[in-house]
Order: sequence, then structure tokens, then C-alpha cells
Amino acid sequence: MEPSYFVHPSAIIDFPCTIGAGTRIWHFTHISAGCEIGENCNLGQNVYVAPRVKLGRNVKVQNNVSLYEGVICEEDVFLGPSCVFTNILIPRSAVVRKGQYIETILKKGVSIGANATIVCGITLSPFVMVGAGAVVTKSFPAYALVVGNPAKQIGWVSEFGHRLDFTNNAVTSCPESGQEYRLVAGEVIRLPS
Repeated sequence: MEPSYFVHPSAIIDFPCTIGAGTRIWHFTHISAGCEIGENCNLGQNVYVAPRVKLGRNVKVQNNVSLYEGVICEEDVFLGPSCVFTNILIPRSAVVRKGQYIETILKKGVSIGANATIVCGITLSPFVMVGAGAVVTKSFPAYALVVGNPAKQIGWVSEFGHRLDFTNNAVTSCPESGQEYRLVAGEVIRLPS
């Protein structure tokens, strides 16, 4: 039976694993047994997906990304080229810490910029946007825009990725979608349409 997803001939798939319909797996990518990849994902060239990694629907993984055990991405997550994930806080070559991997959770709509590093044990709330080259060492709230080393929040973004300006009002809107957002007690909430 023909699979409901595309795999480039140079890719390696170790079964059993779950790969959703409409997913595309490109050149030199390695999918490990025991991982779960949702529908309509795109895994670029030279991607590694470790056992027990979970990718939700419509996750985009750009070239040269390694997803180590403990990484969980909900739906609509974007992982920029060559971004890095860790899964042990104090790695030592001579000390075996398999089985001590620490989870990292990326909620719906999170975007990680190229060459960013995500240190394990954090949760990025829905629609967080991480700038290119940032080193993320802690969790951030929904719609946060974070940059730098270590990453710091410098503002807020909409679900479409545009900066939200709350300077003069507690309510503002995304210039592309028109969606409205409210800033309440240091948290951004999308208002019903």
C-alpha cells in the first residue's frame, strides 16, 4: 500500500513510527522509531527526529535541525534553519544520563528563528516568536517576542507574526489579519472576532 506521505529516496525511516498524511520528508533526513509526526508536516534537508519526539499537525522543520528526545511541538510550529535543541542540562561525555532527558514543549504556533538555541526544560506558550540566534533559557508567555543571549522579551506579536503596539491602548490589532488583542496584567489575549 502506498504511504499517504512523501519520503525522498535519500531519507531514512526507522519503523515503527507514526507519520501523518500529507507530510513531506526531504533529503538526508533521519526519522527514528518511536517518534510521532502529524499530518501535513514538512521536514527539510538533513533533519534528525529522535525516538519519542512528537510533532503536531502542520509543523515546519527547516534544514539542519536535530530534534532530540524530549522535544514536543504542538500544531503549526515553525523551526527555522539550524536551530538547536538540548535535552540534558549538564552534559558530560563520561557520565551517562540516558533516561534523564528533560522535556521541552513548544505550544501551538510557536516560531523559532534560524540558529536559535532552545535549552531544555522550558515551555514556550502559544505563538511565541524567537528571533534568529537567540539563546532561550526560560519559558515565555503567549505572543511574546524574544531575542538575544540570553533571550529577553522585547514585545508582543500577533498570530500572523506582526508586532503589537500597546503603548497608548490596552487593545490593539494585527495590521494584516485585523485580529484584536488585549494586554491584561502582563498577558496578551486575543479577542473573539
